[in-house]
Amino acid sequence: MHITLTGNLGSGKSTVSKILEAKYGLEIFSTGKVIRSIADDLGISVLEMNELMSKDPQYDHMIDDKTAAISRENPDKAILFDSRLAWHFVAKSFKVFLSVDLGEAARRVYADASRGEVETYKDEADAAAQLAARAANEDKRYEELYGIHYFDFNNYNLILDSSFLPPDRIADALIGEARACDVWDGYDKTGRILVSPKRLGAKKAAEVTFEHGYVYPVSIKVSVDGDRFTVTEGAEYVEKAAEEGYAYLSAVLA
Repeated sequence: MHITLTGNLGSGKSTVSKILEAKYGLEIFSTGKVIRSIADDLGISVLEMNELMSKDPQYDHMIDDKTAAISRENPDKAILFDSRLAWHFVAKSFKVFLSVDLGEAARRVYADASRGEVETYKDEADAAAQLAARAANEDKRYEELYGIHYFDFNNYNLILDSSFLPPDRIADALIGEARACDVWDGYDKTGRILVSPKRLGAKKAAEVTFEHGYVYPVSIKVSVDGDRFTVTEGAEYVEKAAEEGYAYLSAVLA
C-alpha cells in the first residue's frame, strides 16, 4: 500500500508521518529525501541541488519522475510519500490532504522555534497572512507547471481535518481509512471529508475517544471557502457528534 500525504502549511504532515512510520511501519519518502537521492545521482551537494531547483523548473520534474519511479519499483512496500505533489505522480496511492484551520496553523508555526531564520513572523496574525499568501502562490505555481488545482478536494481520496485532534489520533484515523480503501479497492473514490465538530462551530464537546469509532454515523454536507467549512445540510448533527465524543463528522461537498 502506498499513501501520498499533502495538505495545508502547518497541518502537521511531518509529525503525522513520523507517527505512521514509528507506529505502523511505513517507510517515509519525503521531498527532501528524494532531493538528496537525485543530488547523489548527480554527484552534487543538497545545497547545490537546491540552487539548481530555484533557477530551472526541469529539476522539479526530476523530483516528480524520481517519486513515480520509487513507487513503480516498490509496489509491495508500505510507503508513505510525504510530498506536496506525490499524489499527482504516484500511479496508485491512497491520496490524503491534511486540512487545518488557518488560525490554528498560524498558532503552530508562530510557536515553532525550530523554523528559525527560514520562517519569521511578527505575531500570529502575520503568520496567518504569510501562510495564506504562500498557499495562493503555490496553487498558482502548480497550475502553471502542471495544470492542476492543488486545493481541489476532488483530487484526494481523503480530506482529513488536523486542527484539533492529537497527531497520534490523526495518524490512527488516517491508517484506518487507508486500510479500508485498500480492502475495498476504493482508490477511484475521491472527496471524502472528515472534519472536526469543533471546526464546524460545536460549542460543547465531550472528550474524544475512539471507543465507538471516530466518525459520527450520519453524514452532512458542507461548502468550503479557503480553510472555512460551512454546514449546508445536517447542522443538527454537529453538536450531537461533539457531545458524544466523536472526533469527526463525514462530509461531502454541497
